Amino acid sequence: MIIKIKRLIITIVYLKIKQIYYRLYYVLRKQIRRKIGHTYDFHVRAKTFSINLKPSIYSATTFDGNNFYFLNRKYHYMENINWNYDKYGKLWTYNLTYFDYLEQKNINQKIAINLMYNFIDNIDTVKDGLEPFPISLRGINWIKYITANKLDDKKINDSLYMQYMILIDNIEYHLLGNHLLENAFSLLFGAYYFQDNLFYIKAKEILKEELKEQILKDGAHFELSPMYHQIMLFRILDCINLIQNNSWKKKELLPLLQEKAAIMLGWIEMMTFENGDIPLLNDSTNGIAPTSRVLLEYANSLDIKMNQQCLSESGYRKYSYDKYECVIDIGNIGPDYIPGHAHADMFNFVLYVEGQPLIVDTGLSTYEANDRRLLERSTYAHNTVEIESKSQSHVWGAFRVAERAHIVSLHEYNNEIKAVHDGYEKNLGALHERTFIFKKNSIVIIDNILSMKSYKALARLHFHPSVDEDMIHKYINLTDLNYSMKEYLYAPEFNKNIKAKVLEISIDKKLEIRITL
Repeated sequence: MIIKIKRLIITIVYLKIKQIYYRLYYVLRKQIRRKIGHTYDFHVRAKTFSINLKPSIYSATTFDGNNFYFLNRKYHYMENINWNYDKYGKLWTYNLTYFDYLEQKNINQKIAINLMYNFIDNIDTVKDGLEPFPISLRGINWIKYITANKLDDKKINDSLYMQYMILIDNIEYHLLGNHLLENAFSLLFGAYYFQDNLFYIKAKEILKEELKEQILKDGAHFELSPMYHQIMLFRILDCINLIQNNSWKKKELLPLLQEKAAIMLGWIEMMTFENGDIPLLNDSTNGIAPTSRVLLEYANSLDIKMNQQCLSESGYRKYSYDKYECVIDIGNIGPDYIPGHAHADMFNFVLYVEGQPLIVDTGLSTYEANDRRLLERSTYAHNTVEIESKSQSHVWGAFRVAERAHIVSLHEYNNEIKAVHDGYEKNLGALHERTFIFKKNSIVIIDNILSMKSYKALARLHFHPSVDEDMIHKYINLTDLNYSMKEYLYAPEFNKNIKAKVLEISIDKKLEIRITL
């Protein structure tokens, strides 16, 4: 119990005062409202205004009549949809209520309207779907669908307006990060569709403050997940689309959004491998966000020109030669007050050879608070060094981090980079130093355990499922190394795990790994 309390206190210490205030405020307000019988009025009259939008990005097909299919899990219904269906976890329930399927190519208009009607008819029983995050995504999807299909439906409009009233009453200041940005993007859409100044003022306030905070100098979204970066870029492009094609508010937010979109395009272009893959670093997985290529095409249609900066503040670096591309992580885990999508993976790296994955990140298969989630966030699951079976940073729960590692030294040269982190210093009195040396046909990785004591330390290399043991011996010089070859579960998508090879190499103070390409 004492350990758990200490862990909680350390976690809370990193939060912003604003987060703590709103967590307490929302909890207290909920209790008071329950006692006085407060409810939202789902029957209001809304006034809407016609807006124009260019075609956006189609979503994947996730609805086919009587089946919803998200995160590699299917839900079949006969007549009545259970909008609180929770067999597959909260993220799946969220997806059910996002209504992304309105943006799939083959959706029938009558079916689409019936889905919205069904949700509205059952809205007083909806739980997770009335939280501010799914309201935010659903609001954008409904407005995009309404606009594309020139609908003027009183039932839908009235319900949507009331959902926006719930959103603005519950903005996610207690979470901040991408959640708060999603609230603002959606409020901007709601502001234009209803010409509501209250929505607009709040959206403008959040966007001006948070885009400055959340988009780093090199263009990265500050939670340092390539997948979430793609999602945030997609939302910004949609907002640019909205403002460019409608004259309300004199396009005053357009320069800010264009500036951020341009630099974000530059970052994701640098981070994307030649074959179109992104490195699955931190909470990143396939099949969720639009691809980098699709985002670039959408940006081009909006006349957004890429602004490419050198990788710097995000802590990522990319080295590319004729035969290979390598992305390495030599930065801190992300913003201290919102590390929910961060992993304990300092000095992790991903390597593609001749356009194909060789060494990969374990990936992401779940957001549930279970052993698999803890493993995927742990140092154990990444291509770095683990000492005494401990993680560099204390990840816990589904989205929590207590004590965390920091970069204490960093030196960069033309083809060499050396860094030290302190993730093991407090508990073990050890520092981990890693040096990467990049040459045309080889990569050398040198690990040093900086400590007066000796510890059990392991460096791991996780290989793509297509890589067999013979290929590993071809690329990795294992001569004189104390190693073992094991299996792990590679997670390229939610709820998908594929057996693959992982190399574990023992370290006695110093280790040199040579990869010949």
